[in-house]
Amino acid sequence: MDKEFNSNYGNWEFYKGALAIGVPVMLQSLLQSLVNLIDSFMVSGLGDIKMSGVNISGQILFVFMVLMNSICMSGGIFLTQFFGANDKDGMKQCFAFKLIATLIMGGLYLYVTFGIPRQVISLMVIGNSQAKEILEFGQQYMRLMGFAGFQMSISAIIASSYREIGKVKIPLVITVSAALLNSFLNWVLIYGHYGMPRFEVKGAAYATIITRTIEMLVYIVFILYDKPDFIGFSVFNKINWKLFRRIIKKGSLLVISQMMWVLSESLTVAVYNSRGGANVVSGMAASFSIANLFFVAFDGINTATGVIIGKSLGSNNLDRALVEKKWMLFGAKVFGFFMTLLGFATVGLVPVVFGRLSLEAQTITKHMVMIIALFMPLWTYVNAQMAISKAGGDTKVCMLVDGGITLVMIPLLLIMGTFTTWSPIIMYVVVKMLDIIKIILAGHELKKNRWVVNLSC
Repeated sequence: MDKEFNSNYGNWEFYKGALAIGVPVMLQSLLQSLVNLIDSFMVSGLGDIKMSGVNISGQILFVFMVLMNSICMSGGIFLTQFFGANDKDGMKQCFAFKLIATLIMGGLYLYVTFGIPRQVISLMVIGNSQAKEILEFGQQYMRLMGFAGFQMSISAIIASSYREIGKVKIPLVITVSAALLNSFLNWVLIYGHYGMPRFEVKGAAYATIITRTIEMLVYIVFILYDKPDFIGFSVFNKINWKLFRRIIKKGSLLVISQMMWVLSESLTVAVYNSRGGANVVSGMAASFSIANLFFVAFDGINTATGVIIGKSLGSNNLDRALVEKKWMLFGAKVFGFFMTLLGFATVGLVPVVFGRLSLEAQTITKHMVMIIALFMPLWTYVNAQMAISKAGGDTKVCMLVDGGITLVMIPLLLIMGTFTTWSPIIMYVVVKMLDIIKIILAGHELKKNRWVVNLSC
């Protein structure tokens, strides 16, 4: 091997290729985050309590989105490697797995949103001094969002499959269009413009339902026209159950680790929300709406790493994958520091976007955004580590790292919530310091090279 191939960082051509995959994904996520920020801006105009109601419902719905994305990732690990091996039937089987598994999961989503919405979201405001008022609006929003679950699932399955074969511009274009439509409908339906009734919180839900339905239909029409290699409905006549079992075996650990992570995140939000009234709930929610503008780095890193390394593994170029691992980790370090600077710059958005929230809520938002920005180098690096492991199907690392830290974090959080009077900001810093351990554990596991596997064989 030449000197360049042995170095710990790649040349510009390598990173240009990674950016060609990652940047469109980040732009897609950025635009979606901007729309979410605009949505939060519109809802914040209704006051702390109504914004808090939408937020706690959104936190519960976020759990289901993570579960759905975990299922897509499980099938995507194999789909990318089959793409590298040019195995079209294998790609179609992976798509079929995603579709079947996600639709089954959708049944649980419908039960929660239509059957027990109030009981579930009440868990997010235990101890909050304005819980009753917040729950009234949260229940309205969550029950309506049940009508958007099927559409979101279909769109996520198709979009993730395109990204897994490196075609990242298609989801970008569709997402941009859907995002613009959603913002317009929010403006019309929340506040009652163009002669429409003023629906307020319900208007935000109606806008999402309409947008998600149109987005799904556009995706379906497009795949019928484009006929990508991963689409072939004849595959349902001959399901490869052996492959399905392999995907479930690898993916189950990923799903469990992701669910442990998201449930722990929901628990932390619930504990934070107990430290005051609607100003705490809305202030924390606003901070994450802004932080999502630089959290887009994670989607770019995960997609670029998965496609590049997964393709090398699927084509049985294992030595190349080992080198690409070092190059991607170096790139993640540099990118993380850049995202910290971007994070600090977004603090200026707080009085502009959330000026109608209380001053207490705005102060919480500013402090949280600055703290989140400081953690970005750590998080981009650990995301790259996990993406490398997942590219080779080594989902045990996800279980060890995310699951293990969660088991430590939950008791720590409950102790802080019970025996201290610390603010939610201080508790957040203490909890996130545990992510340093994640890097150490993930780095140790990566050195074992269990992820260097061709799954398409």
